[in-house]
Amino acid sequence: MSDADSRSGDPNDYTPEPRLLDHLIELRARLLRGVAGLMVVFLGLLPFANKLYHYLATPLLAKLPAGSQLIAVEVASPFAAPLKLAFFAALMISMPWLLYQAWAFVAPGLYKREKRLALPLLVSALALFYIGCAFAFFLVLPSVFGFLVKVTPAGVSMMTDINAYLDFVLILFLAFGISFEVPVALVILALLGWVTPAQLKEARGYAIVGIFIVAAVITPPDVISQLMLAIPMCVLYELGIIAAKWVASERARPADDASEP
Repeated sequence: MSDADSRSGDPNDYTPEPRLLDHLIELRARLLRGVAGLMVVFLGLLPFANKLYHYLATPLLAKLPAGSQLIAVEVASPFAAPLKLAFFAALMISMPWLLYQAWAFVAPGLYKREKRLALPLLVSALALFYIGCAFAFFLVLPSVFGFLVKVTPAGVSMMTDINAYLDFVLILFLAFGISFEVPVALVILALLGWVTPAQLKEARGYAIVGIFIVAAVITPPDVISQLMLAIPMCVLYELGIIAAKWVASERARPADDASEP
């Protein structure tokens, strides 16, 4: 049926475009599903909150002298700190579910090529964030606490508040998780056309200097932890250049789905 026939036909045959209200209803449904999944995981972790905190404190407790322990300065800290950790752990565990809800809402409006590029980026970003947090917990924290225990002055007992320790570890997780997103950031810049792989190669020297500055700012004041962040970021920068080359080759291919969402 031609456009003229469509306009002159029965008005009841006309199907309107999706309304803004429909999108808002879909968004609300996705948000509710995401929050529901998060709360289910959170409630499931609550009985194990104290065990989770003990496991998180292992890197510090293993470096402290025999008989040393963490302390609770505030009255509600023994309850609030494990609760806060349980919520953070629930957020980490349910992140794939939350991102799936976001993807399910956005994906119908994307073209095929955009889906082919966006989905691997999303999965890679999540995996790199997890890898960064695991790297910080298993490698960085033991070295940092080992250094801090060694430089503690004689006659001083190292007794850390449980809230202060939790905040320190979560900030370090966030710093390493975000820092490990370097390849994804470079690919996004290449997709936007703001940089090219050749420009990234030329800026390698400046990038390395910037990486070491960032590592010095966001890590504790010891050389070991700074190197443990800077070296992986330099490697990830090189991987980002390789990924940007692949993206550039994909963009150079003729589009076969420009009008097909």
